[in-house]
This record gives sequence, C-alpha cells and structure tokens, in this order.
Amino acid sequence: MDMLPLSWMFILVFAITLYVLLDGFSLGIGILFPFAQRHEDRSLMMSTVTPVWDGNQTWLVGGGAALFAAFPKAFNLLLSAFYLPLTLMLIALVFRGCAFEFRFKAEKTFAWSVAFAAGSCIAAFCQGLVLGTYVQGFEYDGTRLVVSRWHFLSPFSLATGVGVVLAYALLGACWLVYKTEGELRAWARATARRLLPLILAGIAMVSLWTPYLVPAIRERWFDWPNFMFLSPIPLWLGAIYFVLSHLLRSDKWPDLLPFLACIALYLVTLIGLAVSLWPYVVPRSLTFWQAAAPASSLMFVLVGVLLIVPVVLVYTAHAYYVFRGKVRAEDAYH
Repeated sequence: MDMLPLSWMFILVFAITLYVLLDGFSLGIGILFPFAQRHEDRSLMMSTVTPVWDGNQTWLVGGGAALFAAFPKAFNLLLSAFYLPLTLMLIALVFRGCAFEFRFKAEKTFAWSVAFAAGSCIAAFCQGLVLGTYVQGFEYDGTRLVVSRWHFLSPFSLATGVGVVLAYALLGACWLVYKTEGELRAWARATARRLLPLILAGIAMVSLWTPYLVPAIRERWFDWPNFMFLSPIPLWLGAIYFVLSHLLRSDKWPDLLPFLACIALYLVTLIGLAVSLWPYVVPRSLTFWQAAAPASSLMFVLVGVLLIVPVVLVYTAHAYYVFRGKVRAEDAYH
C-alpha cells in the first residue's frame, strides 16, 4: 500500500504540470496584453485562447482536489499558510474569467481589458509568491506550520513572483507566434526574443539562490555522487535554450516549434524543482507518505480519477485539435 501515496504524488504533479503549461500561456497572453500595439491585436490575442482557457483551468481545480483527497493534512497546513496569496489569485482569476466573457460584448472595452491584464498579472505573481515560499520549506510544530504573518513576502519569494510572470509571458509570446500571422506574429516573436535571456537569468538566479537558502537542497544537488547524476539537467536547460533562441531568430521552422521548445524548457525546470523537493509534500516537514490519507480513501478516490482523467484528457486534446491552426479576426471564436 506504500505505492498508493506514490501514485497520488504522480497524479498531483501531473495536474500541476498541466496547469502550469496550459494555463500558463493564457496567463501569458494577459500579461502581454497591455503591450500590444493595436486594439485589433489585443482582441485577436484573446481570441487565440478563448476556446481553451476554461479547460486549461480544470487542472488547477484537479490539483487542488488531488491535494485535498490524497494529502488532507498537507492541504490544511498549506492553505492556512498561503491563505492570502491564494485568495488574491482566485479573485484575480475570477476577474480574468469575466473579462473573457464580457469584453467581446461590451461597447466600451477598457474596464474589461484592465480586468484581463491585471487579473493575469496578479494571478501569475501570486503563484510565484507561493512557489518561492514553498521551496524554502517550513517548520512544523506537530499541529501547524510556524510562519510569520507576511512570510510569503521574502526577497526570494518576490523574485520568484516576478520570474513566474516573465515565464508565463514568454510562453504566451511563443503561443502567439504559433497562432497568429503578420504584424502580431512578428511582434510576438520579437517579444519572445527579448524575454528569453531574462528567463535564463531568472532560472540561473533561482538555481543558485535556492541552495544558499536551503542546505538540504544544496546537499541534494552538490554532494557526491548526486552531482554526477544531476549535472545533465542544467545541460539540458542550456541546450533547449539555444534551440529556442535559434527557432525565434529564424522563420524557416514551423511556428509550433518555439512553443514546444518553451514547454520543454519549463518541463526540465520542473524536473529540477521536483528533484530539489523530493519526497516532501510540505517541504522539510511532511513527506508524501506522512501526509497521505488512509489507504482505503486513496483507493476509493483513485478509481474515480482513473475514470475521469482520461475523459478530461480526450476532451482537452479534442478542443486543441478543433481550434488548431492560425486565428484570424474574421473567424475568431467568441
């Protein structure tokens, strides 16, 4: 039965990864939204994600549900620690969702444009705050996490907040390269080229800062023989960076490839994060096994997941297939 918490750990990581990659580019569209050159470009940017944005957020709900069902102790502790940034994130996502529904129908679009851009930026920044605080770990006294009132506003967490905003912006720019044509595509390609070095610098900063803050992570990465086995991860990152940089500078490759390369860059980054945090669900306090629900509960809910998740995956794949290709103003989905 020790395999059940491990299985649920993979389900949780799977849901979070899909949310970051799928909703990440739609948040990135909102982050880039104020910088578009024309009103028509902004409408087209929204149109590229309108058919799929609500399905992308399914994985946020799924990740929260998986944490609640499989690791209720961790769910209680983490939500108590992150009550304010998670509440702000959800409020921002609500405003962003309303903007999707009402901007195309409103005579005056300024308020909904602000809601879309601000909601995307705030949601992304709050996710970065949570990530930065989570990576640093917690002190657990047996009943609660020992944290200060504003513990999520440390310099490291603020830096990761900015980093997540920029990372989503790059993903959104690569999505626009894939989905648009003409001047908007050229603008998105140029924007992605400007963002890419900032992302590499951010990844390098976090990779060096985290071992300094957390000795256990430093030991995980730099002690022998771990260093030998884990050293390919930064090499993969470097290789993908140069591939993505080349794809963004050349027009001879299919427009989908920069988006896929950006996803690959973030997947390797998430692998590095998983290596740093394993096997904790509440870093440095509770492992997946310590926080897991009873085996009977894990098995009962697992049956439902095995029935529902394939249906959601098929629906998601079908939605992306139906709305594949370039989006133009005359055939935009509202």
